[in-house]
Formats: sequence, structure tokens, C-alpha cells
Amino acid sequence: MKKVFVIGAGASGLIAAITAARNGASVTILEGMEKPGKKLLTTGNGKCNLTNTAMSDPNVFRSNTPEFVSHILKQFSVSDTLAFFEDLGLLLKDRGGYIYPYVEQASAVLDLLLMEVKRLSIKLKCLEKVKGLYYAKGNWQIETDSWTYSADAVILSAGSKAAPVTGSDGSGYDLAAMAGHRIIPPLPALVPLKVKGDWYKSLAGVRSQSCLTLYVEQAPIMTESGELQWTDYGISGIVVFQLSRFAVKALSANKNVQVSVDLMPDYQTEELIDILKNRALQYPKRTVEEILTGLLNKKIINVMLKKSKIKNTKPADAVTTDEIKSLTGSIKSSMAEISGFRDFSQAQVCSGGVSVQEVDNTSLESKITPGLFLAGEILDIDGACGGYNLQWAWSSGYTAGLHSTCNHETVN
Repeated sequence: MKKVFVIGAGASGLIAAITAARNGASVTILEGMEKPGKKLLTTGNGKCNLTNTAMSDPNVFRSNTPEFVSHILKQFSVSDTLAFFEDLGLLLKDRGGYIYPYVEQASAVLDLLLMEVKRLSIKLKCLEKVKGLYYAKGNWQIETDSWTYSADAVILSAGSKAAPVTGSDGSGYDLAAMAGHRIIPPLPALVPLKVKGDWYKSLAGVRSQSCLTLYVEQAPIMTESGELQWTDYGISGIVVFQLSRFAVKALSANKNVQVSVDLMPDYQTEELIDILKNRALQYPKRTVEEILTGLLNKKIINVMLKKSKIKNTKPADAVTTDEIKSLTGSIKSSMAEISGFRDFSQAQVCSGGVSVQEVDNTSLESKITPGLFLAGEILDIDGACGGYNLQWAWSSGYTAGLHSTCNHETVN
């Protein structure tokens, strides 16, 4: 039996181990944390957004070599993922293309994976953090504090630097570098952003449906809509996460980064001007703050009036057309200058990692050192929010697990 060692018991590592064992290998998983799958338990706010049916959009995966992803997804697709988990006994729920366990518990996903690990007699060794990885005398040597293991093949699925409290501390990059790989400097992705100034601080805790446009050096880069969360340091929420990879990259290159916030994206500018004029006519004795009540959160109203230089006690019938236009402009396009981003502890995933140009796009075997396979977040692949990063974990883990046990020319 071929001896395959998997480094890291996260999503990609567990499915890689299961796939290798199903294909006849003797499999051992080495995990540095006290329990496996700690990061998996946090996904989807603990509900585990397993995958997404909308995988054809080329923009949902980001990399220096984005076409690399499609080769791997073809080997283990969304439908393969659904079949895999249904076969394990997981009942699934489709929420507009976002696939969750029916019970909406990430723990159910992990439990079923571990049941299969046990059924296949896969050895799972926790608190066994790998410190060294090298090839010698025809075998891979894997060093931990307690032992040196020998393997025919190694699957490196130790994660990125995002959410280090879950065990994803970046040590996998060091192991890949020991094997000769170049590491593209990792940066936080799917991460909150810091805003310059203090106008937003009074909005901390407010959530609002918004449309955000990212500007780099005054040029619009991308637009996203969704729930915006205001914090005491800046902005957060899924709508911010979707933009954050590109904002972080630009900031790291010392470029000017701004975000335009549209707080009423369901209305065009002229429509909103008419709405405000009509409300002023309908309620002439109310204050300008009062005519905005029911349109915006009260904290947002006060900030928008300050930005527009309108006193909140001003009577509605005294508000000028120019003031209404200024107020509308603030509501539809408040510019926030991005000054930074939260660190890896606040990031869901990273950009950067092992360059996919050094990895075979069919097998995920290292082009630098044969017998080493790489899967999951350790590679320079990251996805948008919505189950895409977990699908990458399933697809890359399966691919690495399969090819670690086979002669490539025999794999269909």
C-alpha cells in the first residue's frame, strides 16, 4: 500500500485523505491543533456554506493564473461535491444557489467527514505540528517535535495565514518553501477595511443595505451590493469582503483607494431628489431630520446632514433645492478614503501563497519536487464569499488525494 501523509486536517485535507484512502492508500493525517476542522466549523457563520451552484462566473476565483482553477473544478465539480456529501448522509439545502447543510450546522459536515475518516481506518494524529519536510533516500521525511515520519507521497493542505486561531498560521508556506517553492507574499482577503477620518464612527453598529464602488487611483474597479456593517474603525460585512482583496492589493502597492457608498441603491438620483422634495412639501413644518425618518437609519440621517452642511433642526419648507441635491449626493455617493485593512486574524482567506505556476494543473503535484501535492488555501487561489472557497477546498483536496495514489497516465 502506498503511504500517503496529509499535513493539515481542514476541509481540503480531510477530503484529500478520504479520497486517497478510497483509492487504496494507507493514509495518515498530521494536524497541529488539538482537534481537526476548527476553521471549517467557523464557515458560513457556523452554518457552513458548502458550495455555490454559480461556478461559471470567471470572477468568483482570483489568482495570478485564474484559468488554473477550471482544470481542477472539472475533476470534482459542484455536482460531485453534492453527491459526495449526500453519500456521507448529509441532507442539503439550496438557498438561491448557496448550498448549506439542511440543519445549518458546520459541525454536522465535520462529524460526517470524521466518520468516514474512521471508517476508512485513516490515522488522525492531532497536536502533531509539522516542523520539517524534505525528500531523502527515496522517501519524504516529515518531522514533528515527537517523530520523523516516512511517506511515499505528501499532501500539503496546511492552510494560509487567515484566521490563525483556527490553526491556519502560515506554517504551511514554510514547509512549501523547504520543498523549493516560491511563495507569493500572502495578504488578507475577505477582510474588513479601515476608513480615514472619523465621520463614520458615530455609525458603529449600524447595518444598511448599500451599493459600494471601489476606486483605485480615482478609477472605478468594481461594484458590489449587499449589507454594509459600520464599525468604529471603518466598514465590514460581505459587501466589503467582496471588494477587499483588490483594495488590500492596491493599498499594499501604495495606491490611493476609496470606496463610494450608495445608501439607497434601489433609487436613482433623480428619483430620490423628487422623493425628498415631495416629503418637504407634504410635511412643511417638520424638520429636515424628521422628513428623512423612515427613509434612513437615524444615525445615518445625522451623518448625512452633517456631510451636507444642513442643520437637522431646519424646517423642511426652508430647505433649498441645492441643499436637497447636496443631501441626495451624500446619500447616493459618500466617499470613504480607505486607509488600511484588518490583519490576518480578521481575514477569512488570503491572496497569495504557493504559485500555481509551480504546480501541475491536472494533478496538483509539485513541479519542483515530485511526490508532493498541494491543496486548499496554501495555493495562490482565493474566492469570493458564497461557498467558493470551500468548493476550492473540496475540488483541490479531492484532486490531490486521487493523484497522490495513482500513476498519472492511469487516471481518468
